[in-house]
Amino acid sequence: MNLWEAGPYAVTPAAKILARCVSSGAVDQVRSAWRSPMPHFSFFFFSSLQLELLKLEQEFADVTHNHYLSQRFEALQKFCSHLQDVLREQARLKQRLMKPLCQQNLPIQADLHRYVVELTGMAVEFIGNLEDKMKTVQLIPNTGESMNNLNTATTQLLVQVMEVEKLSKQILQWRDKHCYKLSLTSA
Repeated sequence: MNLWEAGPYAVTPAAKILARCVSSGAVDQVRSAWRSPMPHFSFFFFSSLQLELLKLEQEFADVTHNHYLSQRFEALQKFCSHLQDVLREQARLKQRLMKPLCQQNLPIQADLHRYVVELTGMAVEFIGNLEDKMKTVQLIPNTGESMNNLNTATTQLLVQVMEVEKLSKQILQWRDKHCYKLSLTSA
């Protein structure tokens, strides 16, 4: 039974039992028993049916009693009104939650101000160190790529050094030849 279903057409446990009896054909048996010569059978059947109804009513009395249903209904109404208030205040609540807390003054005793200043400096230093370490940790996966780039750059540098040596040898040879020609033409 739906506890929150209220109204004149609510299904009670007694109605459920009667519906079960009708669907199983027990009502037809009772009618035929009344017409039969054994009227005591119908008495026992009805008394057992009444006993079962009383047991069900006793079992569900705390659930179906109007007093308990009205308490639950009142609690539900309070909850719904609270939710409606929250929905009405939604924009204001969002603005309050988005407001930064750092613009508010913190009530700190005067003799503790020195420690707050020191603590703030330590917090800034800690955040700086943390950022550096996080950058280092983020670069660890790229270490292999960095090593490859370093090896490539070293190889290119060695190639350029060899070219510079070649050019310097050529310049020295050209200078020697040029100086030799100058010494021959002047002598």
